[in-house]
Amino acid sequence: MNDEIIDLQTKLSFQDGLLEELNQVVIDQQKQISRIELALETMKIQINTMQSTQAEGETIEPPPPHY
Repeated sequence: MNDEIIDLQTKLSFQDGLLEELNQVVIDQQKQISRIELALETMKIQINTMQSTQAEGETIEPPPPHY
C-alpha cells in the first residue's frame, strides 16, 4: 500500500512539472502571437500610408510632356 502511494506521489510530481512546462510554452506562444499582431498592424499602417502618398502624388504630379 505504501509503495502505491509513493508511486502516485511520484506521478503527480511529474505531472505538475509537465504542466508548468506546458504553461510556459503557452505563455511564450502568446507573447509571440502578440508581437506578430503588432507587426501586422504596423505593416497595415505602412501600406495605407504608402497608398495614400501614392494617390496624392498621382493627382499632384502633372503628366510627362510626351502625353
